[in-house]
Amino acid sequence: MSLSYRQPGVVLTDRRFAVPLDHADPGGETIELYAREVVASDKAGQDLPWLLYLQGGPGFGANRFVGRQAWLDRALKEYRVLLLDQRGTGSSTPATRQTLPLRGGPVEQADYLARFRADSIVRDCEAIRPEVTGGAPWTVLGQSFGGFCAVSYLSLAPEGLATAVVTGGLPSLHAHADDVYRAAYPRIERKVTAHYARYPQDVERARRIADHLLTHDVVLPNGYRFTAEAFQSLGLMLGMSDGSHRLHLLLEDAFVRTPAGPEPADAFLEQAMGLLSYASYPLYALVHETIYGQSARPTAWAAERIRAEFPQFDAAKALAGDAPVLFTGETIHPWMFDADPALRPLRETAEVLAARTDWTPLYDPARLAANEVPVAAAVYHDDMYVDTAHSLETARAVRGLRTWVTDEFEHDGLRTGAPRVLDRLLALTRDEA
Repeated sequence: MSLSYRQPGVVLTDRRFAVPLDHADPGGETIELYAREVVASDKAGQDLPWLLYLQGGPGFGANRFVGRQAWLDRALKEYRVLLLDQRGTGSSTPATRQTLPLRGGPVEQADYLARFRADSIVRDCEAIRPEVTGGAPWTVLGQSFGGFCAVSYLSLAPEGLATAVVTGGLPSLHAHADDVYRAAYPRIERKVTAHYARYPQDVERARRIADHLLTHDVVLPNGYRFTAEAFQSLGLMLGMSDGSHRLHLLLEDAFVRTPAGPEPADAFLEQAMGLLSYASYPLYALVHETIYGQSARPTAWAAERIRAEFPQFDAAKALAGDAPVLFTGETIHPWMFDADPALRPLRETAEVLAARTDWTPLYDPARLAANEVPVAAAVYHDDMYVDTAHSLETARAVRGLRTWVTDEFEHDGLRTGAPRVLDRLLALTRDEA
């Protein structure tokens, strides 16, 4: 039975669905999906069109809004919204160090996780759509990786879509993971350079922290091994609108005087732990590079391998001279599965996934070229997480897709620019802008 309840201005209903683990075997094992239906209080009894929200990631559950926050307020003016926890995330059947051993060993776990990509997510959506909408097509809003899923939706099941809206998530249709990260590291460096230009005092602070971590064994309260590479990975936040400011605030009180001399402050270590741990979303680390797997060529820890082509990211080399220590970004590395207690039991599983050679295509260029679904996409200029050139190439390959290219927002423009971002994109799909 579905449970409905209220928050300010909205009526919420918890929805749960059983879907096949493998959509090629519809009579086989099932997993559970959770979704939260949201409708404006004054429209609760109305027959409204549906908007399906696909969260970024991979590996994150849908936003847990309170009331009509962010873009949701604009959506609720005309839609009934379904906030879907994609398979393995949020309140859907979980995939973690605690649950994955139920599948067997690393090979069996990797086989299971290979079914957690965009193509399976799209088929999940199509499996639940008849129950949710009565069979009517719905509008999909895809943020970041959710946009990747939306492009897969246009490739695999466009008949299920009335409209598609993408924010910061037009993927390359063809690029291998190597190509993705080869394009990413220069963007990351630009973001770091901009951060140091804004906060020049952070150059020396970051060098001091990195030097300490290179010369001391530091373990965070949860058992995370805090290395210089782990510290550099905090640059992940630089792709968000407030990320540079948050990084600055993190660095400014990193050390405290003790009888034994300066040491990393407990408060700094506690904050770093919260930012570095994958305990809440291990799927992100496990399947991140699989979203770029589309052929017999393995991803093979692409971010780690390609980083070697950019020696300026080597903290030890930077400290040997007078260069700034560069932070990194949305990259997953083998050392994370040694450093993080939430990932350590899954190291062999990650290795099996990295070596996998039977990835199938996630997009259909021919079908996209013949697209008839109204589509609009916000492309953020110099987006840290999704390459702008790749996005624009894809935009040209999807028939009828209209873009809004802007440098007003970072990757989180849907959140920080709401309701303007969603309003503008919906207008584009309707030829009203």
